Amino acid sequence: MQFHKSPKFLRRAIAAVLSIFLIGVTIAYPLPSQAAPLLGLANPPQTTEAAVPPKAIQQGSFVAEAVKLMGTAVVRIDTERTVTRRATVDPIYEDPTFRRFFGDEAIPQAPREERLRGQGSGFLIDQSGVILTNSHVINGADKVTVTLKDGRTFEGKVRGFDEVTDLAVVKIDGTNLPVAPLADSDQVQVGDWAIAVGNPLGLDNTVTLGIVSTLKRSSAQVGIPDKRIDFIQTDAAINPGNSGGPLLNDRGEVIGINTAIRADAMGIGFAIPINKAKSIKDQLARGETIPHPYLGVQMTTLTPEIAQQNNSDPNSAFVVPEVNGVIVIRVLPNTPAAVAGLRRGDVITQIDGQAVTKAEQLQGVVENSRLGQTLKVQLRRGDQTQQLSVKTAELKNAG
Repeated sequence: MQFHKSPKFLRRAIAAVLSIFLIGVTIAYPLPSQAAPLLGLANPPQTTEAAVPPKAIQQGSFVAEAVKLMGTAVVRIDTERTVTRRATVDPIYEDPTFRRFFGDEAIPQAPREERLRGQGSGFLIDQSGVILTNSHVINGADKVTVTLKDGRTFEGKVRGFDEVTDLAVVKIDGTNLPVAPLADSDQVQVGDWAIAVGNPLGLDNTVTLGIVSTLKRSSAQVGIPDKRIDFIQTDAAINPGNSGGPLLNDRGEVIGINTAIRADAMGIGFAIPINKAKSIKDQLARGETIPHPYLGVQMTTLTPEIAQQNNSDPNSAFVVPEVNGVIVIRVLPNTPAAVAGLRRGDVITQIDGQAVTKAEQLQGVVENSRLGQTLKVQLRRGDQTQQLSVKTAELKNAG
Protein backbone atom coordinates (compact mmCIF):
# COMPACT_ATOMS: atom_id res chain seq x y z
CA MET A 1 0.00 0.00 0.00
CA GLN A 2 1.43 3.40 -0.81
CA PHE A 3 0.86 6.61 1.08
CA HIS A 4 0.62 9.75 -0.91
CA LYS A 5 2.22 12.57 1.09
CA SER A 6 0.73 15.87 0.20
CA PRO A 7 2.82 19.06 0.56
CA LYS A 8 0.51 20.10 3.42
CA PHE A 9 1.23 16.83 5.28
CA LEU A 10 5.01 17.22 4.80
CA ARG A 11 4.96 20.75 6.15
CA ARG A 12 3.14 19.59 9.30
CA ALA A 13 5.59 16.74 9.84
CA ILE A 14 8.66 18.94 9.48
CA ALA A 15 7.18 21.52 11.85
CA ALA A 16 6.54 18.81 14.48
CA VAL A 17 10.10 17.49 14.23
CA LEU A 18 11.56 20.96 14.52
CA SER A 19 9.36 21.72 17.52
CA ILE A 20 10.55 18.61 19.34
CA PHE A 21 14.20 19.40 18.51
CA LEU A 22 13.97 22.99 19.70
CA ILE A 23 12.26 21.98 22.94
CA GLY A 24 15.05 19.44 23.60
CA VAL A 25 17.72 22.05 23.02
CA THR A 26 15.97 24.49 25.31
CA ILE A 27 15.76 21.95 28.13
CA ALA A 28 19.41 20.89 27.77
CA TYR A 29 20.71 24.43 27.36
CA PRO A 30 18.36 26.92 29.03
CA LEU A 31 18.20 30.23 27.25
CA PRO A 32 17.65 33.62 28.82
CA SER A 33 14.08 34.37 29.68
CA GLN A 34 13.93 37.10 27.06
CA ALA A 35 14.53 34.41 24.40
CA ALA A 36 11.39 32.48 25.44
CA PRO A 37 8.92 34.47 23.33
CA LEU A 38 10.99 33.69 20.26
CA LEU A 39 10.34 29.97 20.81
CA GLY A 40 6.72 30.49 21.69
CA LEU A 41 7.18 29.17 25.24
CA ALA A 42 4.73 30.65 27.68
CA ASN A 43 6.54 29.28 30.77
CA PRO A 44 10.31 28.98 30.13
CA PRO A 45 12.01 26.26 32.19
CA GLN A 46 13.56 27.45 35.48
CA THR A 47 16.86 26.25 36.91
CA THR A 48 16.45 24.19 40.04
CA GLU A 49 19.90 25.10 41.56
CA ALA A 50 19.48 27.05 44.80
CA ALA A 51 21.03 30.53 44.94
CA VAL A 52 24.23 30.68 47.09
CA PRO A 53 24.06 33.53 49.62
CA PRO A 54 27.13 35.82 49.78
CA LYS A 55 29.72 34.82 52.38
CA ALA A 56 29.53 36.95 55.49
CA ILE A 57 32.59 39.11 56.23
CA GLN A 58 34.33 37.83 59.30
CA GLN A 59 34.60 40.31 62.12
CA GLY A 60 38.09 41.36 63.26
CA SER A 61 41.47 40.35 61.83
CA PHE A 62 44.74 38.79 62.87
CA VAL A 63 45.95 42.28 63.79
CA ALA A 64 43.01 42.77 66.14
CA GLU A 65 43.59 39.33 67.65
CA ALA A 66 47.32 40.02 68.09
CA VAL A 67 46.66 43.33 69.81
CA LYS A 68 44.02 41.68 71.99
CA LEU A 69 46.55 39.03 73.08
CA MET A 70 49.03 41.77 73.98
CA GLY A 71 46.19 43.21 76.01
CA THR A 72 46.90 46.23 78.17
CA ALA A 73 50.59 45.48 78.78
CA VAL A 74 51.75 48.49 76.71
CA VAL A 75 52.33 51.58 78.85
CA ARG A 76 53.00 55.27 78.35
CA ILE A 77 56.12 56.66 80.00
CA ASP A 78 56.25 60.39 80.83
CA THR A 79 59.54 61.84 82.02
CA GLU A 80 60.71 65.09 83.55
CA ARG A 81 64.22 66.36 84.06
CA THR A 82 65.81 69.59 85.17
CA VAL A 83 68.52 71.21 83.07
CA THR A 84 70.54 74.28 83.90
CA ARG A 85 71.18 76.81 81.13
CA ARG A 86 73.34 79.88 81.11
CA ALA A 87 71.55 83.18 80.49
CA THR A 88 72.91 86.69 80.04
CA VAL A 89 72.06 89.07 82.89
CA ASP A 90 72.11 92.34 80.98
CA PRO A 91 71.11 93.11 77.36
CA ILE A 92 74.20 95.30 76.93
CA TYR A 93 76.31 92.19 76.77
CA GLU A 94 74.48 91.20 73.60
CA ASP A 95 75.88 94.28 71.83
CA PRO A 96 78.20 93.09 69.00
CA THR A 97 80.62 95.95 69.78
CA PHE A 98 80.99 94.76 73.37
CA ARG A 99 81.59 91.20 72.17
CA ARG A 100 84.16 92.38 69.62
CA PHE A 101 86.30 94.16 72.18
CA PHE A 102 85.84 92.00 75.24
CA GLY A 103 84.82 88.59 73.92
CA ASP A 104 82.22 86.13 75.19
CA GLU A 105 84.33 85.28 78.23
CA ALA A 106 83.65 88.73 79.68
CA ILE A 107 79.89 88.28 79.59
CA PRO A 108 78.62 87.33 83.07
CA GLN A 109 76.24 84.43 83.10
CA ALA A 110 73.53 83.46 85.53
CA PRO A 111 72.34 79.87 85.71
CA ARG A 112 68.76 79.25 84.69
CA GLU A 113 66.90 76.03 85.37
CA GLU A 114 64.39 74.55 82.93
CA ARG A 115 62.05 71.62 83.35
CA LEU A 116 62.04 69.42 80.26
CA ARG A 117 59.38 66.81 79.57
CA GLY A 118 59.51 63.77 77.36
CA GLN A 119 57.31 60.83 76.45
CA GLY A 120 57.82 57.29 75.25
CA SER A 121 56.44 53.79 75.50
CA GLY A 122 57.22 50.54 77.26
CA PHE A 123 55.64 47.21 78.11
CA LEU A 124 55.29 45.02 81.19
CA ILE A 125 57.10 41.69 81.06
CA ASP A 126 56.14 40.22 84.44
CA GLN A 127 53.58 40.74 87.17
CA SER A 128 56.14 42.14 89.59
CA GLY A 129 56.02 45.37 87.55
CA VAL A 130 59.18 45.12 85.40
CA ILE A 131 58.93 47.26 82.27
CA LEU A 132 61.22 47.19 79.22
CA THR A 133 61.84 50.40 77.30
CA ASN A 134 64.61 52.32 75.52
CA SER A 135 67.48 53.87 77.41
CA HIS A 136 67.03 57.18 75.61
CA VAL A 137 63.42 57.37 76.83
CA ILE A 138 64.39 57.59 80.51
CA ASN A 139 68.02 58.78 80.35
CA GLY A 140 68.62 61.69 82.73
CA ALA A 141 65.04 61.74 84.03
CA ASP A 142 64.37 63.04 87.54
CA LYS A 143 60.79 61.77 87.49
CA VAL A 144 59.21 58.86 85.59
CA THR A 145 55.43 58.38 85.46
CA VAL A 146 53.95 55.19 84.00
CA THR A 147 50.36 55.17 82.75
CA LEU A 148 48.54 51.92 81.95
CA LYS A 149 45.87 51.59 79.29
CA ASP A 150 43.22 51.19 82.00
CA GLY A 151 44.09 54.66 83.31
CA ARG A 152 46.12 53.68 86.37
CA THR A 153 49.29 55.72 86.95
CA PHE A 154 52.40 54.73 88.87
CA GLU A 155 55.69 56.28 89.83
CA GLY A 156 58.37 54.49 87.82
CA LYS A 157 61.79 53.71 89.22
CA VAL A 158 64.67 53.33 86.77
CA ARG A 159 66.43 50.13 87.82
CA GLY A 160 69.08 50.10 85.12
CA PHE A 161 69.93 51.22 81.62
CA ASP A 162 72.53 50.50 78.97
CA GLU A 163 73.21 53.19 76.39
CA VAL A 164 75.22 50.92 74.11
CA THR A 165 72.21 48.70 73.42
CA ASP A 166 69.65 51.46 74.14
CA LEU A 167 67.78 49.29 76.64
CA ALA A 168 66.41 50.10 80.09
CA VAL A 169 64.32 48.56 82.86
CA VAL A 170 61.73 50.55 84.83
CA LYS A 171 59.92 49.12 87.85
CA ILE A 172 56.45 49.93 89.19
CA ASP A 173 54.62 48.59 92.23
CA GLY A 174 51.09 47.43 91.47
CA THR A 175 48.67 44.53 91.48
CA ASN A 176 46.84 42.70 88.69
CA LEU A 177 49.35 43.93 86.16
CA PRO A 178 49.06 42.70 82.55
CA VAL A 179 52.05 40.92 80.98
CA ALA A 180 53.21 40.88 77.37
CA PRO A 181 54.08 37.48 75.82
CA LEU A 182 57.65 37.36 74.48
CA ALA A 183 58.65 35.53 71.29
CA ASP A 184 61.97 34.12 70.06
CA SER A 185 63.30 36.82 67.75
CA ASP A 186 65.79 34.36 66.23
CA GLN A 187 62.81 32.75 64.48
CA VAL A 188 61.72 35.98 62.76
CA GLN A 189 61.99 35.97 58.97
CA VAL A 190 61.99 38.69 56.35
CA GLY A 191 58.42 39.15 55.13
CA ASP A 192 56.80 38.29 58.48
CA TRP A 193 54.05 40.59 59.68
CA ALA A 194 55.17 43.34 62.08
CA ILE A 195 52.75 45.23 64.33
CA ALA A 196 54.01 48.32 66.18
CA VAL A 197 52.16 49.41 69.32
CA GLY A 198 52.85 52.53 71.35
CA ASN A 199 52.15 56.21 71.88
CA PRO A 200 53.63 58.04 68.88
CA LEU A 201 53.53 61.83 68.99
CA GLY A 202 51.47 61.63 72.19
CA LEU A 203 48.66 59.65 70.52
CA ASP A 204 48.08 56.88 73.05
CA ASN A 205 47.45 53.25 72.10
CA THR A 206 48.29 53.56 68.42
CA VAL A 207 48.71 50.43 66.27
CA THR A 208 50.50 50.35 62.90
CA LEU A 209 51.07 47.42 60.56
CA GLY A 210 53.89 46.44 58.23
CA ILE A 211 56.31 43.64 57.50
CA VAL A 212 59.83 42.76 58.54
CA SER A 213 61.92 44.40 55.83
CA THR A 214 65.30 42.98 56.78
CA LEU A 215 67.15 41.45 59.72
CA LYS A 216 70.50 42.15 61.38
CA ARG A 217 70.69 45.75 60.15
CA SER A 218 73.81 46.94 61.96
CA SER A 219 73.83 50.14 63.97
CA ALA A 220 76.68 51.40 61.78
CA GLN A 221 74.49 50.99 58.68
CA VAL A 222 71.65 52.78 60.43
CA GLY A 223 73.95 55.70 61.21
CA ILE A 224 74.51 55.31 64.97
CA PRO A 225 78.02 53.83 65.27
CA ASP A 226 78.08 54.43 69.04
CA LYS A 227 75.46 51.67 69.48
CA ARG A 228 75.96 47.93 69.19
CA ILE A 229 72.69 46.54 67.92
CA ASP A 230 71.64 44.43 64.96
CA PHE A 231 68.17 45.85 64.32
CA ILE A 232 64.99 44.39 62.92
CA GLN A 233 64.01 46.76 60.10
CA THR A 234 60.32 47.21 59.36
CA ASP A 235 58.05 49.42 57.30
CA ALA A 236 55.53 49.68 60.14
CA ALA A 237 55.30 53.36 61.11
CA ILE A 238 57.52 54.15 64.12
CA ASN A 239 57.57 57.76 65.30
CA PRO A 240 58.78 59.66 68.39
CA GLY A 241 56.75 58.37 71.30
CA ASN A 242 56.80 54.82 69.86
CA SER A 243 60.27 54.37 71.34
CA GLY A 244 60.29 51.58 73.89
CA GLY A 245 57.01 50.06 72.72
CA PRO A 246 56.69 46.50 71.41
CA LEU A 247 56.93 45.21 67.86
CA LEU A 248 54.63 42.18 67.62
CA ASN A 249 54.35 39.19 65.31
CA ASP A 250 51.00 38.03 63.91
CA ARG A 251 50.40 36.00 67.08
CA GLY A 252 50.67 39.00 69.40
CA GLU A 253 54.10 38.08 70.78
CA VAL A 254 56.87 40.66 71.22
CA ILE A 255 59.66 40.23 68.67
CA GLY A 256 61.36 43.59 69.22
CA ILE A 257 61.47 46.93 71.01
CA ASN A 258 60.68 49.87 68.75
CA THR A 259 63.13 52.73 68.65
CA ALA A 260 62.68 56.03 66.80
CA ILE A 261 66.34 56.77 66.10
CA ARG A 262 66.29 58.32 62.65
CA ALA A 263 64.41 61.58 62.26
CA ASP A 264 64.83 61.32 58.48
CA ALA A 265 63.56 57.72 58.27
CA MET A 266 60.54 57.85 55.96
CA GLY A 267 58.64 54.56 55.88
CA ILE A 268 61.46 52.77 57.72
CA GLY A 269 61.50 51.79 61.38
CA PHE A 270 63.90 49.87 63.57
CA ALA A 271 63.45 47.57 66.56
CA ILE A 272 65.89 45.93 68.96
CA PRO A 273 65.41 42.12 68.83
CA ILE A 274 63.68 40.92 71.99
CA ASN A 275 66.30 38.21 72.50
CA LYS A 276 68.89 40.93 73.06
CA ALA A 277 66.70 42.41 75.79
CA LYS A 278 66.13 38.97 77.31
CA SER A 279 69.88 38.44 77.64
CA ILE A 280 70.47 41.54 79.81
CA LYS A 281 67.11 42.43 81.37
CA ASP A 282 67.81 40.65 84.66
CA GLN A 283 71.16 42.42 85.07
CA LEU A 284 69.51 45.76 84.36
CA ALA A 285 66.72 44.99 86.84
CA ARG A 286 69.41 44.43 89.48
CA GLY A 287 71.04 47.76 88.63
CA GLU A 288 74.15 46.11 87.22
CA THR A 289 76.33 47.58 84.49
CA ILE A 290 76.44 45.69 81.21
CA PRO A 291 80.08 45.17 80.18
CA HIS A 292 81.03 46.01 76.59
CA PRO A 293 84.61 45.33 75.47
CA TYR A 294 86.08 47.81 73.00
CA LEU A 295 89.29 48.58 71.09
CA GLY A 296 89.00 52.32 70.50
CA VAL A 297 88.96 52.73 66.73
CA GLN A 298 86.61 54.27 64.20
CA MET A 299 86.44 51.96 61.21
CA THR A 300 84.60 51.14 58.03
CA THR A 301 84.42 48.32 55.50
CA LEU A 302 87.02 48.35 52.72
CA THR A 303 86.78 46.65 49.33
CA PRO A 304 89.31 46.63 46.44
CA GLU A 305 86.98 48.92 44.48
CA ILE A 306 86.81 51.49 47.30
CA ALA A 307 90.58 51.27 47.74
CA GLN A 308 91.14 51.89 44.01
CA GLN A 309 88.91 54.98 44.09
CA ASN A 310 90.84 56.28 47.11
CA ASN A 311 94.24 55.59 45.58
CA SER A 312 93.35 57.25 42.27
CA ASP A 313 92.36 60.47 44.03
CA PRO A 314 95.37 62.86 44.09
CA ASN A 315 93.91 64.51 47.23
CA SER A 316 93.75 61.25 49.17
CA ALA A 317 95.42 61.41 52.59
CA PHE A 318 97.11 58.02 52.14
CA VAL A 319 97.30 54.98 49.88
CA VAL A 320 95.52 51.87 51.14
CA PRO A 321 95.96 48.21 50.17
CA GLU A 322 93.44 47.10 47.55
CA VAL A 323 92.04 44.22 49.60
CA ASN A 324 88.88 43.21 51.46
CA GLY A 325 89.01 44.15 55.12
CA VAL A 326 88.24 46.81 57.71
CA ILE A 327 90.10 50.10 57.45
CA VAL A 328 90.93 52.14 60.55
CA ILE A 329 89.73 55.71 60.04
CA ARG A 330 90.75 57.01 63.46
CA VAL A 331 92.47 55.69 66.57
CA LEU A 332 91.10 57.26 69.74
CA PRO A 333 93.75 58.41 72.24
CA ASN A 334 94.35 56.48 75.46
CA THR A 335 92.51 53.39 74.21
CA PRO A 336 93.57 49.75 73.83
CA ALA A 337 94.08 50.30 70.08
CA ALA A 338 96.36 53.27 70.69
CA VAL A 339 98.38 51.35 73.27
CA ALA A 340 98.73 48.39 70.88
CA GLY A 341 100.06 50.62 68.09
CA LEU A 342 97.18 50.61 65.56
CA ARG A 343 97.36 53.48 63.10
CA ARG A 344 95.04 55.36 60.82
CA GLY A 345 95.00 53.64 57.43
CA ASP A 346 95.68 50.14 58.79
CA VAL A 347 93.48 47.50 57.16
CA ILE A 348 92.46 44.71 59.55
CA THR A 349 91.97 41.38 57.76
CA GLN A 350 91.83 38.99 60.72
CA ILE A 351 91.00 39.20 64.42
CA ASP A 352 91.26 36.41 66.95
CA GLY A 353 91.93 33.98 64.09
CA GLN A 354 88.78 34.94 62.15
CA ALA A 355 88.86 36.58 58.74
CA VAL A 356 86.91 39.86 58.65
CA THR A 357 85.68 41.68 55.56
CA LYS A 358 83.06 43.94 57.17
CA ALA A 359 83.20 46.41 60.05
CA GLU A 360 80.21 44.80 61.77
CA GLN A 361 82.01 41.44 61.76
CA LEU A 362 84.96 42.90 63.62
CA GLN A 363 82.68 44.69 66.08
CA GLY A 364 80.81 41.44 66.70
CA VAL A 365 84.02 39.60 67.57
CA VAL A 366 85.03 42.36 69.99
CA GLU A 367 81.55 42.54 71.57
CA ASN A 368 81.56 38.78 72.21
CA SER A 369 85.04 38.78 73.74
CA ARG A 370 85.83 39.06 77.46
CA LEU A 371 86.97 42.20 79.22
CA GLY A 372 90.75 42.18 79.37
CA GLN A 373 91.03 39.51 76.69
CA THR A 374 94.01 39.82 74.34
CA LEU A 375 92.98 39.66 70.69
CA LYS A 376 95.43 38.91 67.90
CA VAL A 377 94.95 41.36 65.05
CA GLN A 378 96.37 40.75 61.57
CA LEU A 379 96.51 43.83 59.37
CA ARG A 380 97.93 45.32 56.20
CA ARG A 381 100.00 48.47 56.63
CA GLY A 382 101.05 49.66 53.23
CA ASP A 383 102.48 46.65 51.43
CA GLN A 384 103.39 44.80 54.63
CA THR A 385 101.41 42.34 56.75
CA GLN A 386 101.73 42.78 60.51
CA GLN A 387 100.31 41.25 63.66
CA LEU A 388 99.46 43.16 66.81
CA SER A 389 97.99 42.18 70.18
CA VAL A 390 95.17 44.32 71.57
CA LYS A 391 93.86 43.93 75.12
CA THR A 392 90.20 44.89 75.36
CA ALA A 393 88.89 47.39 77.91
CA GLU A 394 85.38 48.31 79.05
CA LEU A 395 83.34 50.82 77.10
CA LYS A 396 81.57 53.04 79.63
CA ASN A 397 78.07 54.47 79.43
CA ALA A 398 78.10 58.14 78.59
CA GLY A 399 75.16 58.77 80.92
